[in-house]
Amino acid sequence: MIQFSHVTKQYDDRFTALQDVSFTIDKGEFVFLTGASGAGKTTLLKHIYMEERPTHGQITLLEEQPLTSSNSIQHYDSRRTRDKEIPFLRRKLGIVFQDFRLLQDRNVFENVAFAMRVTGAAERSVKRKVFEVLAQTGLSHKSSYYPSQLSGGEQQRVCIARAIVNDPLVVLADEPTGNLDNEVSLEIVKLLQEINIWGTTVIMSTHDVHIIELYHYRLLRLERGCLVQGGDATKKPKAWGLAA
Repeated sequence: MIQFSHVTKQYDDRFTALQDVSFTIDKGEFVFLTGASGAGKTTLLKHIYMEERPTHGQITLLEEQPLTSSNSIQHYDSRRTRDKEIPFLRRKLGIVFQDFRLLQDRNVFENVAFAMRVTGAAERSVKRKVFEVLAQTGLSHKSSYYPSQLSGGEQQRVCIARAIVNDPLVVLADEPTGNLDNEVSLEIVKLLQEINIWGTTVIMSTHDVHIIELYHYRLLRLERGCLVQGGDATKKPKAWGLAA
């Protein structure tokens, strides 16, 4: 489903964010992306939703359609996908940020509904689907609350509800437990597990060793922009390669 092939990202002659990264993630996998702060986790995720494009190498995403479809496979890649096509790619991805990025002047329902409305969904579908995902994320009783009235864990659940409301192929969670205590963090991971069980591929970046050891999912480990565990080949990081 997602393939990185010899991906390198350089911002200038002295700053290399990713160095010859290669790996494949199959449909339905749950993958931890880990590494110290500055290892390149966020940069890697940005390449999947094409906020960044590689200096060298290629990223591809294959969407399998039902056999009855006339176009059985839809192909996005970092070389050929045009800028105007990126919004359509992102509709197939659910993105969960560490800093929530909720609309402070809108309640829980409206924050989640916004993700559907920007795709042009009919209002009847919006209401049905939003209430469905609020129930799935344990937020039905908070639908009229504003972000400032919610705990950190509840705000992250809103982010997850917003990420899954359009039935994405993949959920990308960038340090979703970074600002939460241990108990709430485990609740968030459990929710992501449930989403994965429904068939959605989940890629979660984290530096929390406790979470990684508790859940025995596949691990991709970055060090100074090099993928040193879980990829197609083991690389040794260069001393000068630093990443965000």
